[in-house]
Amino acid sequence: MRYRTVGVLRVSAVGLGAMPLSIEGRPDEGQAMATVHAALDAGVTLLDTADSYHLPGDEPGHNERLVARALATYGGDTADILVTTKGGRGRPADGSWTVTGSPRHLKSAAEASLKRLGVEAIGLYQLHKPDPAVPFEESVGALRDLLDEGKIRYAGISNTDVCQIRRAHALLGDRLVSVQNRYSPAVRDSEPELRLCAELGLAFLPWSPLGGISRSSLDGPLTRLPPEDPGDATRRPGHSTGPGHGTGSDAFHAVARERGVSPQQVCLAWLLARSPVVVPIPGASRPGTIRDSAGAADLELTPEEVARLEARVGS
Repeated sequence: MRYRTVGVLRVSAVGLGAMPLSIEGRPDEGQAMATVHAALDAGVTLLDTADSYHLPGDEPGHNERLVARALATYGGDTADILVTTKGGRGRPADGSWTVTGSPRHLKSAAEASLKRLGVEAIGLYQLHKPDPAVPFEESVGALRDLLDEGKIRYAGISNTDVCQIRRAHALLGDRLVSVQNRYSPAVRDSEPELRLCAELGLAFLPWSPLGGISRSSLDGPLTRLPPEDPGDATRRPGHSTGPGHGTGSDAFHAVARERGVSPQQVCLAWLLARSPVVVPIPGASRPGTIRDSAGAADLELTPEEVARLEARVGS
């Protein structure tokens, strides 16, 4: 396992997005726990969750509690595991995604996450999405207060643009350590945000990193995730935004065949080659899936392979 940094913390180059373990189509608890344990066995040290990862209108915080139970029942050392969670979104019974970024809500949500995770301080707490009804500085100010109170160790922001990243960085300084935006071969709208993260030394955690990579015979059944919000990936001219449209999936499959690995592993290795600040967090609902994803950390693509994939993705 190769490693990267989030702030001053060393984390595995590939994390686990735990969302599929708690939303529609989720596995039973035994399989869910086995999936987290398989990630830890494979050297994954970053687990991504959120208080809104649960079935619509049911069991808020389900994913956080599951992650906490998985860590508590793991037979190995978990001292170096970074659990990152998020607050500011909800999932009512109609299955939609709400946004609530008031300081009062974020502080209350963080307190609840603390209890569910069973920790004295949350390792990394992220604003899940800016609330258009709340001044951005007020939402980020809640993160600053939580940092000052010692309830969270580091702060991050998600689904944000360049301007918002700069504003958050101005308020939080080096206590802002991450940006979590949608980014994949199919959706590359966050190129400017990725470049800014590299400039500022912020970890860039792509969510839905395998978008645009079609399934192959190496893969099991596809777990379909409900999109967090169509507006989470801002459409910009000149960038592909949907599977099968300029994603170069055939190139990823071709490289995968040549290397004897899955197209998904090639995709994650390509993301890692994009920038040293990238730490992809692919979702998984089966032990075999996360073991395959974790293997991408040790798959170093040649410059020729990277150029070949870039040529197809950018077409």
